Amino acid sequence: MNIEVVKSKIHRVKITDSDLNYIGSITIDEDLMDAANIIEGEKVHIVNINNGERIITYAIKGERKSGDIILNGPAARRVAKGDIIIIISYAMLEFEEAKKFKPAIIFPNENDNSLT
Repeated sequence: MNIEVVKSKIHRVKITDSDLNYIGSITIDEDLMDAANIIEGEKVHIVNINNGERIITYAIKGERKSGDIILNGPAARRVAKGDIIIIISYAMLEFEEAKKFKPAIIFPNENDNSLT
C-alpha cells in the first residue's frame, strides 16, 4: 500500500510579487528550493495565511538570494504582495517507508524570505 506524505515545506514566506500575465506557476528563490528539496516543475500546494486560499501549481526557479516568491498566472488573483504563505509538496511512499521518512521543512525569515 502507498500513502501520500509531506515531502517538503517552506513555512511562512512573504509574497514579493505576482504576475497575472505569466503562463502560470510559482517562482521560488532557488536557495529556498534547494533547502526544502523542491525541484523545478514539482507540483506544490500554496496555503495563503492571510485569506485562507489554497492553490495547486508547480515550482520554477527564482534568482538565488533574491527572496523571490512570485505567484504567476491566474493564481496571482488569489494573493497580494506581502501575504504570508506556506508552500508544501507531497510524495507517494510505501507505507513502511513512509513511517521512517523525514520531510524537508524550512522556516525562512518572514521579513525577507532569507534562510538566516
